[in-house]
Amino acid sequence: MSLSLGQSQSYINNIENKKALPSMQMFLYICEFLHITPAEFFDEKLNAPAALEETLEALKPLKREQLRLLTALAKEMK
Repeated sequence: MSLSLGQSQSYINNIENKKALPSMQMFLYICEFLHITPAEFFDEKLNAPAALEETLEALKPLKREQLRLLTALAKEMK
């Protein structure tokens, strides 16, 4: 990922280990690379924001009853 962002190989590792902080512009590039918004980046309740977005897109054409059934299933899976 570091190299894909045009940075040194250890760039992301340094951020993860709190040895460095990204600039705001680089933070936005990281979010773009991960296909998430900055809000999603900081939302600790989201386990897989990109997968959630993909799922929401797939659900949009479903009928109300289909959505109700899927919601019930999701609640059971908690």
